[in-house]
Amino acid sequence: MTAQNAIPDNAMPDPSMPSAPSASSAAPDEVAALRAALDARAQEVEALRAEIEETNRGVVALYSELDIQAEKLRHATELKSRFLAYMSHEFRTPIVAIQSITRLLMDRVDGPLTPEQEKQVGFVRDTAAEFAEMVNDLLDLARLEAGRVEVSPAWFDMVALFDALRGMFKPVLTNPDVSLIFEEPHGVSKLFSDNRKLSQILRNYISNALKFTPSGEVRVSAICDTPDTITFSVRDTGIGIPPESHGEVFQDFVQIDSPLQRRYRGSGLGLALSKRLAELLGGYVGFESEVGVGSRFYVTLPTTYPSPDATPDALRPAGPATDAGDDHAG
Repeated sequence: MTAQNAIPDNAMPDPSMPSAPSASSAAPDEVAALRAALDARAQEVEALRAEIEETNRGVVALYSELDIQAEKLRHATELKSRFLAYMSHEFRTPIVAIQSITRLLMDRVDGPLTPEQEKQVGFVRDTAAEFAEMVNDLLDLARLEAGRVEVSPAWFDMVALFDALRGMFKPVLTNPDVSLIFEEPHGVSKLFSDNRKLSQILRNYISNALKFTPSGEVRVSAICDTPDTITFSVRDTGIGIPPESHGEVFQDFVQIDSPLQRRYRGSGLGLALSKRLAELLGGYVGFESEVGVGSRFYVTLPTTYPSPDATPDALRPAGPATDAGDDHAG
């Protein structure tokens, strides 16, 4: 090294030149920053964990409360079903006695009746019949809600079903201005289902139609919609159902308010039971109605009773359908 290039030992550093960072001072600062970031992240994770634990405790408490409420609901439903069944059985005995006495009086077993006496006895007889129908509806409802109604499917002839219904309603066709017409079934002659439950559905439909049709006709038909389903319809030329009441149809204990409704009192259960029976048979119910024109109530069932895991939705045709109901008379 020459004398010119040599740097004297006592040379002072130039203040304008940047100095290199010291490794010993930079490392602790970076470590401290990383430690602070990790601590902050750990606090966030801990806060999130605590929040999740609190949420889980709330969910567990909610499920526990739901279980308690579900058990209370099951117990209340069971009590209601037992009460309905008990009261229905208790009411049956006096009703049968009243019906027997009125039958004897109307048969003149104890002597002739005056016109006024016959009128009063007839009133008692009709009231007892309505009361008996109400008791039967309550008992059926209790059995359905308790899950004690079993389906007994078998092959039966639909013409025979219509003949039986025709004979059943012949004695009650007291209004000469109303005709009850049974059309020939179309598309299928036999059905594999529960004959008694289907008959009960149609009886409820026909009974309501006759009560709320002052004049005209009540027409019963059966048509195959698809190779696997059949629809039974009861169409009347009665008073119809107002649109604002359509949402109440097929609900328990619901009666549509109308002038005729005040004349014919019922339990408000007939159509509600029909809906549940149809679902029990693997089908569904519906209706169409126009005030002053009439109503059509229908039930669609499989031609062959399905397996227990089948759902009514699998039978429902594409497109909108009115699946609400109403009990004109109950």
